[in-house]
Amino acid sequence: MNPIVSASCGALATLRDAIAAQLRRTNYAGRTVTLAEGIAVHAGLIVLTARRDRPVASIALAGIGLLGLADDLLEPRRRARGEPQAKGLRGHLGALAHGRLTTGAAKALGIPALAGLAAIERLGPRRPMRLLADTALVAGAANLVNLLDLRPGRALKAVIVPAALLRSGAVLLPAALALPVDLAERGMLGDTGANALGAALGTVVCERMGPLPRTVLLTGVVLLTLASERISFTAVIESTPTLRAIDQLGRRSGGDGERV
Repeated sequence: MNPIVSASCGALATLRDAIAAQLRRTNYAGRTVTLAEGIAVHAGLIVLTARRDRPVASIALAGIGLLGLADDLLEPRRRARGEPQAKGLRGHLGALAHGRLTTGAAKALGIPALAGLAAIERLGPRRPMRLLADTALVAGAANLVNLLDLRPGRALKAVIVPAALLRSGAVLLPAALALPVDLAERGMLGDTGANALGAALGTVVCERMGPLPRTVLLTGVVLLTLASERISFTAVIESTPTLRAIDQLGRRSGGDGERV
């Protein structure tokens, strides 16, 4: 083989291995998974939801996923350095109040801002209450799906059902394709995929549902988000037989604890 070609192949292999190492994580059961699943879901969502008449929406969805990716990549490094870790929305905003910007706080500020820009593009600037409600629903859905991503398949199941009911192939297809990988514990959504899926699903709800269903769903998202600050979703699911059966459907057995 030509020495230049050989050197180039070696450099590419080294780069590939370095990227793979950065995306490698240990899940709740101690198994090795990759965040590449979430990146692939994010990319699929951008492609499938893209519309020529709504370029800001595509940029917003890309930005939401990138904020999640920053959280996925930077938070483990901060933990490794022994830096104090903020937990939950309250913890991240509390850290921000003390002058420390966490990736969680960046998401708490950035995701609503991006969702708001997409809402303005879709609705125009003259409907402030609707803009506020849609922004809150999209940002809240992005956060809620991420909160559910604590066990294999959990967040994806929560997205697939409403996406199917709303006939949103653009959301359903990436989620359905990722489900076998997630359940087999070869990959995970991470913040990248979970935030993007939630935001995309929230956008579909805003576009296709009437005022009353949107209000009910927004109320539910807000209540669940507030409850998550004090209540473990995993504990509730595992103590409720029906929810536990749905949650464990298709999942490998074994392992305790939360997702890393």
